[in-house]
Amino acid sequence: MSKGVLLAAPHSGAGKTTLTVGIIAALRAKGIDVTSAKSGPDYIDGRFHSAVTGKFCLNLDAWAMAPDRLRHLARTDDLLVVEGAMGLFDGAPPDGQGSAADLAKHLGLPIILIVDASRQSHSIAALVHGFAHYRPDVHVAGLVLNRVGSARHEKILRHALASIAPPVLGAVPAAPDVHRPSRHLGLVQAIEHGDLPNYIGQAMRLVTDNIDLDTLISLAGKTTPPGPAAKPLSPPAQRIAIARDAAFDFLYDHFVLDWRAQGAELSFFSPLNDDAPAIADLVFLPGGYPELHAGRLAGNTNFLNGLRAAAAVYGECGGYMVMGDGLIDADGTRHEMAGLLRLETSFAKRSRHLGYRELAPLGGPWSAPLRGHEFHYATTLRAEGPPLFSATDAEGQPLPDMGIRNGNYCGSFAHVIDALTPRA
Repeated sequence: MSKGVLLAAPHSGAGKTTLTVGIIAALRAKGIDVTSAKSGPDYIDGRFHSAVTGKFCLNLDAWAMAPDRLRHLARTDDLLVVEGAMGLFDGAPPDGQGSAADLAKHLGLPIILIVDASRQSHSIAALVHGFAHYRPDVHVAGLVLNRVGSARHEKILRHALASIAPPVLGAVPAAPDVHRPSRHLGLVQAIEHGDLPNYIGQAMRLVTDNIDLDTLISLAGKTTPPGPAAKPLSPPAQRIAIARDAAFDFLYDHFVLDWRAQGAELSFFSPLNDDAPAIADLVFLPGGYPELHAGRLAGNTNFLNGLRAAAAVYGECGGYMVMGDGLIDADGTRHEMAGLLRLETSFAKRSRHLGYRELAPLGGPWSAPLRGHEFHYATTLRAEGPPLFSATDAEGQPLPDMGIRNGNYCGSFAHVIDALTPRA
């Protein structure tokens, strides 16, 4: 049976990922085997985990996945460290379903609450008390105070929290030099970080010097045993060539594990290196940041001609845009893309689209209803062709059809997460 903890915070931007990376690295330095996971639909944070563990970091999505599916994915003989998303109780509307708290409940994990103390002193007691008692079905087992300004500040915080459960495991000083650069969709990917080993080392030192790891380990709880395994998402083809590099890195690791376990043959290629996909039944272009590399991709003829010669191509978000006729970057420059779909997209005028989606395939490689999400800033200037999905939002409200199809070429802005199965 697995043991683990879930690291969460009252809000986004509290420093969860840096401290999670530091905790994983510090635990490994103590000789403890660690498997990590990330709550919710986040492609970026888990890559930083994997840079430390050398293992897949699975996304455990309590909105898109059934509880027993989550429990099966979370099984490990290692210590399981899960990083939450957004604030502890933040999830899909209207009631926050799919939050990190929901994930902790389904897995039976205790929560270590990371509190950004940079702009508060005595009021922290009310905040912590509220988070610790807001939901009786989850257990906040320990606190980490982050971005503490001074020894005096720490003394004030600890005094305010002295009569408040849970215990303080450490006070981490403000460290403005230990950060990850950001851009329009969040933080820069691990694969693009200019000095990743130094960042990991700095994060580990912050944790080693300021957090009681032995107590944190002692607070780890046994995960809830899984019931019958929920059927994973079937592979969309037998032989799948998957784009994977800094422009196309938004691929869920559970797809790789699930599809290989079901007998699919997966190969990987780099469009940025002008690789053509291997001969396959389907080429999969995941999302990522192709708009940052649009000029380079437009000139990569091996890649583009390989797509045009493929038996079938499926694209998500960024991959979908590259399948179109043209992509306009943030500077207003238009770049010729693969021309597989009658699609023109633009970043010159940004418009945010965000939310969970239930998807009913109208064609293409998927044969059953799906759960997914959408998060992009691109504007669609033209999209001609039959749709790929009918869609509803997290509250079950109908949305306009998503994506387009052109024979065996299809895509949409939706990122598929898993098969649609009953939730708790």
